[in-house]
This record gives sequence, structure tokens and C-alpha cells, in this order.
Amino acid sequence: MAKFYDLAILGGGPGGYVAAIRAAQLGLSACLIEMAVPGGVCLNWGCIPSKSVIHQASQFRALAEMEAVGVGVDRRGLDYGRVQARSREAADTLARGVAALLKKNNVDVVMARGTLRGRGGIALSGGQADGSTIEAKTIIVATGSRPLRVPGFAIDEKVVLSSTGALSLEVLPASMAILGAGAVGCEFAFVMNAFGVRVTLLEVAPHILPAEDHEVAAVLEASLRRSGIDVRTNTRALGLREGGAEAIVDIETAGKPASVRAEKILAAFGRTPNTDGIGLDAAGVAVDPAGRILTDAPPGRTNVPGLYAVGDVTTTPALAHVASKEGEIAVEHIAGRPVGAGLDPDLVPSAVYCEPQVVGFGLREDEARRESVRYAASVFPTAAPARAWPSAGPRASSRSWRPPTPARSWAPTSSGRTRRSSFTNCCSPRPPS
Repeated sequence: MAKFYDLAILGGGPGGYVAAIRAAQLGLSACLIEMAVPGGVCLNWGCIPSKSVIHQASQFRALAEMEAVGVGVDRRGLDYGRVQARSREAADTLARGVAALLKKNNVDVVMARGTLRGRGGIALSGGQADGSTIEAKTIIVATGSRPLRVPGFAIDEKVVLSSTGALSLEVLPASMAILGAGAVGCEFAFVMNAFGVRVTLLEVAPHILPAEDHEVAAVLEASLRRSGIDVRTNTRALGLREGGAEAIVDIETAGKPASVRAEKILAAFGRTPNTDGIGLDAAGVAVDPAGRILTDAPPGRTNVPGLYAVGDVTTTPALAHVASKEGEIAVEHIAGRPVGAGLDPDLVPSAVYCEPQVVGFGLREDEARRESVRYAASVFPTAAPARAWPSAGPRASSRSWRPPTPARSWAPTSSGRTRRSSFTNCCSPRPPS
């Protein structure tokens, strides 16, 4: 006999577990279906463990500052296995915290794989719930995303790594080629380089961090190059072949063929939604060509009555804090509460946590120009204030765009949407090398 809930949620990541807790707080009976550990990729194999590794990399690189004032430093004792273990400790601690919050709020957690079946039904497979069914008045799909797999670069987590495989490393390779210089690629380039790995960073776009302003990306790129990272933009990875103890990546830069050899390859091409195999076709759920679920915004309703979707499975920015907010908004709507205008993607900040750090939101300058939004641009070196000099030096900058009218003004775009015509992207100071 199926158990009935007011709300069932497929996926226990930042969108799913936040939605489940909020539903319970609003008096709804809620069930969270998750086939791994609640917390999702972000908490278990993404944002949290990566920030632990980044922090440790920063501390290790800062040893050079002590050497500059006469302190003798012996780096031979580095045990990267302990670095990885500390990152797992951080992730596991927070995962236990999420489990405690779910329990405290009386959310039923079912460790199983869920597949949509009919209206309001979810068939369970795996674990102790194998073969059983959940029935719910409303369902939220929050199954997240996984690394994008590109033909010719099969991820085996031995030689060709995903971000999960890179975070699982207990022994540092001698060299690593990183395919893709987005946030993930740049962060791992910083980490590996800081710990002494020879790094080659490849990006098909004209500059690293293609989603960020090109001038700000140039500041980070210059910093990475000064650190010894071989950065190659306008470079397409064509294929992968064996080369003895190393793998060989065949590349093309500005039409010229070449190759890069490395012990490990990190495939950081992006992510793809976990929407296959969960019953969307049978349920008649509309998706775009990339498999992302189409929803209204707000509150995240699909074209199927009683079915919502939040987070990376939708077309909104694939960020953990976006998923959490969308989960809250969806539940508020399900509970009959007003949700207002909902989440404005243009006011969602994004960040890259290498050194220097990069943060941005809203329109880039090229987007403002393309959408005929009037703006004024300003550039300010964050090392200019006297307080920054003792620890920063002259190599960081801040760049922002604002409309010539008051900063909180709004302007219609050519697409008919209303977007805030401002953007800020800045780099934090870094010690001069």
C-alpha cells in the first residue's frame, strides 16, 4: 500500500532538502527521496569539499610569504591524502547537519531512486523501499545535475577525471591538463598549481571564465600565468590518446594543431541535468533540447498539474543558492502563500574562489551593449586604498557598470523582459608574486 504525503521531493540536494524543510515548517507532510547522501553534489562533492581544498591550497602557497621574511619551510612533508581527508571531514560534518535538520523537522527521508508514475505517484527502487510506491498531492523534481560527458573524453575517474574524481584524489599527479576554464576549471587549476602540479588550462573561448567580463577574466588569467599555469585560450580539445605514463590531448589553437601531455585529465566541460530515467516522458513533462525542465517563474510549475521543478534540472542558473531559493518559492506557492515576482536571475551572484577571487551579477558590458541598455562603466583598482597595500599589491581591480540614471533603475530589454541594468565583477587583492 502506497504512503501518501502532501509533498514528495525527488532529490535531496540544496533545492530538495531546503524545500522539504520549508514544507514541514508550513505544516505540510513531506517526503524526501534521495538515492545517495542528503545534501547533493554541492555539499558532498562540490562547493563544500572544493572550498576546503582551496583554503588549504591558499595556506600552502602562503608559505612563500614566510620564507620571504626568513622562516625556513620544509614542504617535503606534504601529505595530500590529509588534504583530501580534511575536505571529506568538512563535507561529512555538514551532511550530518542536513540529516539532523530533516529529522528535527519531521521530514521522512527515503533512501531510494524515484521514478514518476502517473499523476502524483513515485515508484521506488533500490534500498529497503525497493518496489514500493509514494503518492503525493504535489511533487517537486530536484534531481540536480552531473558532469557533462563529451565524446572522445570518456570519464573513467582514473586518468580522465570529473570534478568528483579530482576531489577524490589522495595522491597528487605530476601534471594535469584541465579541459574548460570556467569556474570549476579555474579553481582546480589554482589548487593543483599551488600544490606543485604542472597545470595546463585549456579553453575554447577567447578568454577564461567565458561567463564573466573579459577585462576581469584577464586579471585572473594574468595571475594564473604568473603562478606558472600554462593557459591556452581559443583552444579546442580534439581528442585523447594514450601516451605511456601520460595521456595526450590533441588540441587546435587558432587553426594550428598541437598536443598536451599530462598524467591526469580533468574534464570540466560543464554539467547536464539529471532528467533522464526519472519518468518525465511518461508523465508528459516539457523539456528543452538539453533535457532541462521548462517551468514558469515563479513558482516553478511544469506543464503537468501538481508537478514542480527547481534547481539544475531547470533553465535557471545552475547554482546551489538558486536551487535553495527556488525550492522555498515553490513550497510557498504550494502552501498557498504569495510568492511575488520570485527570483530574478540577474540579481543572483556568482563567484569563483581561486586567487584572486571573482564575483559578479547582472548584465556584463557586452550584454548591455547587445541589448541596447544605456550604461556607464567604471574601473577601480582595489589595491588603491592604503589598507590594501600591506597585503595586496597593485594587481587586483574592480569593474562595474551602471545606468546613467539612478543605480536602482530598471530598463526593458529587446526581449521584452525587465532586467536590472547593472553589473559588478571584482577581484579580491592578492599578494604580489
